[in-house]
Amino acid sequence: MSTIVKSRNESYLGDITFHPCYHEEAHRKYARMHLPVAPKCNIQCRFCNRKFDCFNETRPGVTSRLLRPKEAVTLIEKVIKRLPTLSVVGIAGPGEPLANKETFETLKRVNVEYPDLTLCLATNGLLLPKYADEISELGVNFITVTVNALDMHVGSRIYSWVQCDDSTLSNQKAFEILTINQWDGIEKSIENDMVVKVNSVLIPGINDDELPRIAEKAEKAGVFVMNVIPFLPVKGSEFENRRAPTRMETLRCREECKRHIRQISHCSRCRADAIGFLGRDITRDFY
Repeated sequence: MSTIVKSRNESYLGDITFHPCYHEEAHRKYARMHLPVAPKCNIQCRFCNRKFDCFNETRPGVTSRLLRPKEAVTLIEKVIKRLPTLSVVGIAGPGEPLANKETFETLKRVNVEYPDLTLCLATNGLLLPKYADEISELGVNFITVTVNALDMHVGSRIYSWVQCDDSTLSNQKAFEILTINQWDGIEKSIENDMVVKVNSVLIPGINDDELPRIAEKAEKAGVFVMNVIPFLPVKGSEFENRRAPTRMETLRCREECKRHIRQISHCSRCRADAIGFLGRDITRDFY
């Protein structure tokens, strides 16, 4: 029987059993692909560096090349021939999808030409209140919002700047706008019947205590699932010399968060150009 996601008022949100990122069993049966059509980003996370790529790297923000919207749709056709169980097409970068007009053009094209495919989008949430209605109309019904902090001081340690309209803000003012928009955007997404996942990067010594609080707030907001992602030191980023959490630290954090909201643990930290089954990418066959 299909697993039906319902909000607290029992309104229908969607069937998740075919989405490999939201349902653990699905990732063994169904393939997914990410379309790298969104190069620009509107925030700077201190753990992120998108300036280089290697096929051996598996992390967000990495892609071998950028695609134009038309190229992205053409690629879907090629992938379906190779992977007939492709169920989900997502846009997750390499920058911030909602800060790129190419994202919207791509979604429109895919929704028209492949209406049976599920559309998914990952965002930092800064522009989500502005575009939640539009992406819902374009067919997006699964959305992931990365939320790494609630506390202003902690947030300002994780994000160095935020671009808002024509201004670039830093420190606590930047994070104040980001966190307000993230939760407003989550609320609007749920109102639009989108299934929401919250991703949170566990950074030892910085936001360890924040993640259970995020989990509690996410559950109250109606978020479906949370994904605790262990921090990965990236060369060239401000946090390149910080340590990654141990396996036990990650498991302990997930258990604490699980008290509030369901957790997933099969995330493979997908690239922005990922193609295939989780953990069994065939991206290099297409680029």
